[in-house]
Formats: sequence, structure tokens, C-alpha cells
Amino acid sequence: MKAVVFHKSGGSDVLQYEDIPEPEAKPFEVVVKVRAAALNHLDLWLRKGIPGRPTPLPHVSGCEGSGDVLSVGPGVTQFKPGDAVVIAPSYSCGHCEYCLKNQDSLCHSFGMVGVHRYGCLAEKVTVPEQTLLPLPSNLSYEQAASIPLVFQTAWHMLVDRAKLQVGEDVLIQAAGSGVGIAGIQIAKLIGARVFATASTNEKLEKAKQLGADVLINYKEKDFLEEIRRVTNKRGVDVILEHTGQENWEKNILSLSRFGRLVTCGATSGPNATMDLRYVYSRQLSILGSYMGGKRDLLDVFRFVSEGKLKPVIDSVFPLTETRKAEDKMEDRNLFGKIVVKP
Repeated sequence: MKAVVFHKSGGSDVLQYEDIPEPEAKPFEVVVKVRAAALNHLDLWLRKGIPGRPTPLPHVSGCEGSGDVLSVGPGVTQFKPGDAVVIAPSYSCGHCEYCLKNQDSLCHSFGMVGVHRYGCLAEKVTVPEQTLLPLPSNLSYEQAASIPLVFQTAWHMLVDRAKLQVGEDVLIQAAGSGVGIAGIQIAKLIGARVFATASTNEKLEKAKQLGADVLINYKEKDFLEEIRRVTNKRGVDVILEHTGQENWEKNILSLSRFGRLVTCGATSGPNATMDLRYVYSRQLSILGSYMGGKRDLLDVFRFVSEGKLKPVIDSVFPLTETRKAEDKMEDRNLFGKIVVKP
């Protein structure tokens, strides 16, 4: 079968569309014919090489997707050939203290499709049964593939970690990103007022259509000054942050007393600095967040099925043009998810 493979770290030119062996289902595994797979920045980091966390090579990325079940291994009970499914990114033991607390990503057996095993950038993929969910009837394969990672991540950040409340102010950084788009919708579902930042007015207009209340073009205005102006110097209660060191200090200064900053990434760099006196004197909380639990994903898909949360797709590429798709993601000239189709 065909897959997008890289045999060494580097730019998108290392991606090769080539034949790899047909997948087989081991016990508690399922072989899925991939209909659509969504890209994430994680795919770029894996391809470039993460310092201290080398990716076994050769490798096939792609941590979320959708498709049809082709075959099942011994022990599989929830799915059968022909079932339309969504492939979620993560798997864990399911019975340790962390898994039972909906803290799957802290499990010692935690793993991710497309990271710790071959992923969805292929015609077929073998995944653990526990990563699968039935495809909602109101979604296309492309829409379903674009949901799991970003919505699960944003849900865990705002609901589980920051515990966003009705009537609070929340800043969503990088509103055009997958996590940003999910964060806006989840915050509005909760009943918060949403401040959204983006680099273009076009992206901000799309963020407004998703429910964002206060729009800030950070290329034209200082987001810290704008937040202080709109809130009469109070600041926002919660910040959903994944940009890293570039905005870190201003993020801290944008928080209200008892404010909470929740972060899941560091796309601009990992070395953030801040004045700790401001943190303890205003009694701020800085919260780390990574992925989410299976319960989070079930909650997300319940609201997706009800039409209260909606996937946003920027563009769709054939699997043969994955290089172009990853280049587009790296250029950040997008609003929503990029999907590739075998």
C-alpha cells in the first residue's frame, strides 16, 4: 500500500510517497482504510526531529483520521468490517490511577498514533481499538478527521484545567489555529466572553463568525494594551496559550487577579521568562495541559453530534501532495485544519 514516509529528519522534501507493507491487526487492533487524515504541527515537529526525543525511522505521521474498518484482530468487540470510524490520537492502559481519573496522557503506557506507531498518512492504518469512535452521521470523513486532537486538547485546557466559568473573559491566542478555533467554540458553549487574536483581519472575521466577541489584530495593535482598554485595566480571567515564549510575558500581564493561563505548546520557542513577583502578588495560576482524556473526547463528540461544536477545514489535499500541505501549514497561511485524502 502507499504511504507518506520520511527516512530522515528535515524539511518537507524528505517526505516520500512510497509503498510500505500491508498492515495487519494484532490482538485488540483494527485495520482501517483511511478516507481522510488531518495535519497538525506535531507532524512538522516529528519530521524535523524533536531534540531529546528521536523518532524511530522510517516513520509515517498522522495522528488523527477517519475511514472504514477493513479487519479486526482477536479480542476486538466494538467494531466490525464496514464500520465508519473516527481515529483519535491517543491510547493508554485504561485502568491505572491516571486513566481512571480522565488523565490518560499521564499514563505510563500512553502513546499516540502517528508518533509511537505508524499513523494515518497512508492508505491504511492499524490502530488500537480504543482509539476508535463511530463516525457521527452528520459529519463527512474530512470533517470527522479534523476534530479529535484540537477539540480534545482545547476542551481539556478550558474545561478540565482552567475550569472556565460562565461570564468570564477568556483570551484565545492564535484564533486561526486548530486549537484556537476549537477554543473559541468551547468558550462560547460555556458562556464566556471571548477575546481572539490573529495576524489578519480576514482570520478575525472568521473568528467572529465562530463567536469571538473582541477581535485583536496583533500585527496592528498591542494585544496587552487592547485587553487593558476593553476590560478597564482588569485583564482577562483565562488565557488559552500555545504560542510559547514570544507572547509569554504579555500574556502574564494580561491576566486579572486570580487569573489562569493554560498552555499546551510552544510554537515560537520553549524558553519563556516572567517576573515572578507579578505571579504571586496577583495570585495567578499557570497550568500545563497535554492532550486530554477519553471522557473529554466523548463530551466533544456529543456536542458535535448536536451541532453545537463544528469542525473548520481550511483546505483538502490528496495524499500525494502532502509536501504542499505541510508547507502550507508551516507558512501559517490558514484558518482551520488541513486535511489530506488517500
